[in-house]
Amino acid sequence: MRSSDELIELLNLESIEENIFRGQNYQAPWKRVFGGQVLAQALHAAYNTVPSDRFAHSLHAYFILAGDIEQPIIYDVERIRDGGSFTTRRIVAIQKGRAIFNAAVSFQLRQEGLDHQVRMPNVPPPEALVSDEKALAPLKEANPPLYKRFYQERPIEFRQVEKIDPVNPKKSRPFRHVWFKAKGTLPDEVRVHQEVLAYASDYNLLITASFPHLEKVKRQDLFFASLDHAMWFHRSFRADEWLLYALDSPSASNSRGFTRGNIFNQDGDLVASVVQEGLIRTKRAVKS
Repeated sequence: MRSSDELIELLNLESIEENIFRGQNYQAPWKRVFGGQVLAQALHAAYNTVPSDRFAHSLHAYFILAGDIEQPIIYDVERIRDGGSFTTRRIVAIQKGRAIFNAAVSFQLRQEGLDHQVRMPNVPPPEALVSDEKALAPLKEANPPLYKRFYQERPIEFRQVEKIDPVNPKKSRPFRHVWFKAKGTLPDEVRVHQEVLAYASDYNLLITASFPHLEKVKRQDLFFASLDHAMWFHRSFRADEWLLYALDSPSASNSRGFTRGNIFNQDGDLVASVVQEGLIRTKRAVKS
């Protein structure tokens, strides 16, 4: 998947009957359904059941089982509440008769109110950085197996502020800053930009929680799996313009890593916030 057009096609679900939709899968190189895909498709399914004047303001999700990329996913939407200002939906993603994911999404009318935010971190702009693809290019000839492990074509371009050596990563504090945007131009609908942001928000979180431990274990020897994911949409934005993901991991314990992220546009507006907890184990422990 190389472009935003392919991503939009992936997120557009087939309507089977009222409140029930079917989605296809991105053929992820790690052979499991990508969590960001399920987040975005679930949000898309919910949007298909709410009035056009309501916009998502929060999403809370649990990843229950690893998804099979060879099987389509059924999304069953429950209309929990339709209020004067807020609308609530519950979504269950199903494969082979079993729930693999569930989420609750709350939608709201545009309303005026109090307004404040934290300041955007002072980091180099995206124009001063190189994309992940260019950063990994030297590995293509120097270490083809490692290049194949880390490189993947994505509909989102990422530019890392902190330099990380994929061959010999060093122990560091659990903080990270990543610029990102969709490749290509997206339609103007708010829902499309929120769905693309939900997709992109699942990248870079759990790896941040591993940074303090990279002197003990190599990144390629770790197994990562998202357990839960929450995000809040604060202000308007475009996902096809540069956004800064400011990440930190306050805690890792009991084979779980916890990471937070604030997302800013280039004007410094805080447009969204994300938290995620995920499983982090050595692959040896997973096999045993």
